[in-house]
Amino acid sequence: MIRERLAENWWVFVVRGVLAILFGFSAFVMPGMTLAGLILLYAVYALGDGIVASVAALTRRTPGGAFLWPVLLIGLASIAAGIAVFMYPGLTALLLLYMIGAWCIVRGIFEIIVGFQLRNELRGEGWLIASGALSVLFGLIVCARPGAGAMAVLWMIGAFAVLFGVINIALGFKLKSFKSAQA
Repeated sequence: MIRERLAENWWVFVVRGVLAILFGFSAFVMPGMTLAGLILLYAVYALGDGIVASVAALTRRTPGGAFLWPVLLIGLASIAAGIAVFMYPGLTALLLLYMIGAWCIVRGIFEIIVGFQLRNELRGEGWLIASGALSVLFGLIVCARPGAGAMAVLWMIGAFAVLFGVINIALGFKLKSFKSAQA
């Protein structure tokens, strides 16, 4: 059941993946970016990602009329993180890192939950679980080592975003092939 709903929205994972890759590459291409620029870029990314996930959750309902609550919670957590960063642009790099770390942990937990639901319906599918585990791992590393140099953290964020994007694009196309096979 969830497999079919996710397959209908396979493009959401591809869009989220492309956004993440663009965010990651910008971290590599513009390493001299000011903290204010990084804050703004992160806020835009989190808001965009949250809006896409929330719209996907709210436009598709289960047969009983319920929303895809874990996906909606992922989206709302991303939107909240983006709004918080816009409201307080003077945050220190340390606080921003903790926010990014916490957001990744929360988001990763919900992605793992959704991934296990998908895995129960589609054998051998682990892309969303891998994406969630990567998010949790990255969040824990960021929270455990916030004092690392800004450049190192910027490169970690970039690498995470690119890898996260690739995994989401792979999941999107896996879901698309499932949808095509059904047709």
